[in-house]
Amino acid sequence: MRAIILAAGMGSRLAQPDGEQKPKCLLRFKDSTGDGSGDASLLERHLHFLKNAGVDEIVFVTGYKHEQIDAELAAIDWKPQTETMVNGEFTLGSVLSVHTARDAMTRGGDVLLMDADVLYDERIIDPLVAGGSVNRLLIDRDFEVGDEPVKLCVENGVPVELRKQVAAGLKYDTIGESVGFFRFDEKTAARLADIVADYVQTGRAKMPHEEAVRDLLLEQRHVFDIADVTGAPWIEIDFPNDVKRAADEVLPQLNPLRQFAG
Repeated sequence: MRAIILAAGMGSRLAQPDGEQKPKCLLRFKDSTGDGSGDASLLERHLHFLKNAGVDEIVFVTGYKHEQIDAELAAIDWKPQTETMVNGEFTLGSVLSVHTARDAMTRGGDVLLMDADVLYDERIIDPLVAGGSVNRLLIDRDFEVGDEPVKLCVENGVPVELRKQVAAGLKYDTIGESVGFFRFDEKTAARLADIVADYVQTGRAKMPHEEAVRDLLLEQRHVFDIADVTGAPWIEIDFPNDVKRAADEVLPQLNPLRQFAG
């Protein structure tokens, strides 16, 4: 199993002070131990959780200030060494980052496709990686209504929508927020890579990658499991208030990171 972590974006909505800008995956959070042992970047937390889940083939798609991410990886000195691929046009949509990782998407085996800017714990990652080869989506039914969350709608166990805006009249029996972590088996990952390539070739490189995943789902050529992670602590960090919520509300619910070191 291979994890592809999308970390190319500028994070302009985070409104970081001039001279202090950095990729969002380098935001650091100090856990409740208070001794600094849990002071780690989102990037390092990804590495720890994936390693504990048995995933040691990890690809970062970087772009904005990618040298800072390279420096963080060098300082961590993670083993086995992670792979990086640079999206030089990171101001476009995240679909281009997935296209940048086409080789990693199509070299065989199950693929995890993950946003880098998420603070979470093992109650999120465990159901994503459990079992044999499979396609899997994560849903959190406890979400704030609004335009920002990417909604996942399911009818009779089948995903029927993956978008921020849900069309009026759409039939579904379950709705929740997509965590932004996806799992694809080998054939489905290859098909997604082809869909993404078509986006880029037809002038749609500014689109978010969720749109390509949506197209994949609506083809209904591949069976998807839906893993319900409602109640598990996580937050995607897009805005300044998300940083505060991450530190004040989500972080205290996580196990200290030092328990996962080694």
